[in-house]
Amino acid sequence: MTRFHPAARCIATLCTLLLLPALSPAQSGQQPDRPQEGGQPPARGGVNTGGAHPATYDQQHRPITAGGFVKTGTVIFEDATAKSGLASWTHTMGTPEKRFIIEANGSGVGLIDYDNDGWLDIYLVNGTTYDALAGKAPAPKAALFHNNHDGTFTNVADKAGVTNERWGFGAAIADYDNDGWPDIYVSNFGKNRLYHNNHDGTFTDVAEKAGVTLGNWSTGATWGDYDNDGRLDLFVPGYIHYDVATAPAPDKKDTSNSFCQFRGQDVMCGPRGLKGEPDHLFHNNGDGTFTDVSEKAGVADKSTYYGLSSAFVDINNDGKLDLLVADDSTPNYLYLNKGDGTFEDASYASGYALNENGRETASMGIAIGSYQNNGLVDIYNTTFSDDYNPLYRNDGGANFTDASYQLGIAEPTVPFLGWGDAFLDFDNDGWKDIIIANGHVYPLVDRMPWGTSYAQRPLLFRNLDGKKFEPVPAVEGSGLAHVVAGHGLAVGDLFNDGRLDAVINVLDGHPLLLRNVSPDTHHWIELKLVGGPKSPRDAVGATVYLTAGGKRQRGDVISGASYASTHDPRVHFGLGDATAIDSIEVHWPSGSVEKFTAGKPDQIITLTEGKGSKP
Repeated sequence: MTRFHPAARCIATLCTLLLLPALSPAQSGQQPDRPQEGGQPPARGGVNTGGAHPATYDQQHRPITAGGFVKTGTVIFEDATAKSGLASWTHTMGTPEKRFIIEANGSGVGLIDYDNDGWLDIYLVNGTTYDALAGKAPAPKAALFHNNHDGTFTNVADKAGVTNERWGFGAAIADYDNDGWPDIYVSNFGKNRLYHNNHDGTFTDVAEKAGVTLGNWSTGATWGDYDNDGRLDLFVPGYIHYDVATAPAPDKKDTSNSFCQFRGQDVMCGPRGLKGEPDHLFHNNGDGTFTDVSEKAGVADKSTYYGLSSAFVDINNDGKLDLLVADDSTPNYLYLNKGDGTFEDASYASGYALNENGRETASMGIAIGSYQNNGLVDIYNTTFSDDYNPLYRNDGGANFTDASYQLGIAEPTVPFLGWGDAFLDFDNDGWKDIIIANGHVYPLVDRMPWGTSYAQRPLLFRNLDGKKFEPVPAVEGSGLAHVVAGHGLAVGDLFNDGRLDAVINVLDGHPLLLRNVSPDTHHWIELKLVGGPKSPRDAVGATVYLTAGGKRQRGDVISGASYASTHDPRVHFGLGDATAIDSIEVHWPSGSVEKFTAGKPDQIITLTEGKGSKP
């Protein structure tokens, strides 16, 4: 099918001009209007791609981002941070003032069963301080929380050898050498790490030998077998080509830094106005080393956009992994896999490069899932405040439509600044919902009448039969009413009870563990996939179609996405009231297609390539 989208008519310069008008803050209670096209472009620099919107407050005159709670209602998530033991660890990044952009983006989360005991453990990336970077103070450490199977976790990062102790951003989890044990790629400012799993509870950093260290500012990486040779390859987006010694500060009153403002206030500089960092695709050679094939494959990012998150996933259902890159304040990338080791840049033609106004967004995170249960994966990006988070509906043939306003999901997100996100079926009704971690980057917003806040509550949207989404109210005292500077987010079944939980890495704070306590009584199934000799062992890149209760759902095994994070590798399906599963069909990375018998619902089962039946 020929791909075409109205945004394809825009050349980059023209699209930059199609921006929203700046609006003055309004009085309490006034809702943001739907943005209109045709305004003036912003001043050079900064990150606000959507223009200023009216302030939104709740009845207690709190910014809606830190308020809007209800006193009674259904509690979906409880804050289990303290009782789980995660409150013993603290994230640290730069200084509290956030005068430089490197201090403000926060870090990711990786869910990993590192010891293969069947229970998910939690890897939390940490930042660092300027004194530690200069060797003048001990560096903050990343955490690896071992799951104790009783609702508690123990930090074993020192013993495991995965403390990183660099300025960390992302965690991409996958079994890159097909030995049956998951490994960890940590993206940093400075050299990246590749922690190889030693099968004994410890890891060894092999990044230098593997050739994947890079060396400037890397962000949310993704693993995927793009050439179908059975080995996982690695894509690493670059953000800004940054130098701590020469980074522009907002209080340097010279013309070159005059763009470092937000709504007329001096703020940190960037990303606009700063030099971008290219992206890298590393081909897995099968011998523990990788080769940079970015240029040859056509994904090197010659424009040096500001990449933050990425994901390999089969967008057009042709059995080959395509590549998504969420770019901050610049157009997003969608690369379609041509099957010959190269990709076609379909970013504009697909409709993913821009939002429905033909305007680039400050994209932070990527959520991937089939919200309509039609076999096509849709994409949900988080963005900066004063802009809505676009949901790109997959219309087939690699054509996307920004359906956010149609689905009722746009306006509620405008005051929020979104980071990590995920499609998840929190109530197991068979429809994929959306969860978002939020937090601003400018501490000064707490002193301004803008209707937003630095720390922000998470958002949860319920999917109404694939036709609309509705906000789930945040009940006072519940996990959704916890106001934090949320950044990285990963979703998974941490307690093996069939309910999807969420972990948020909080900037300069304790992580937030949202345990799913939804009172629903729906059925579920979780699938752990094991690839055969011609597929990656952990089946990253596999697609599963499950039919039950009159619905045909889709799930994909993805390493990466969200914001610099990795979700549970097991594929989770809510079954609603269905008491039987009609069919499970797995499309393996090798190209093989098999059908499996699931047996009864409400269990976690393992499906191994070659053990099913051919359809």
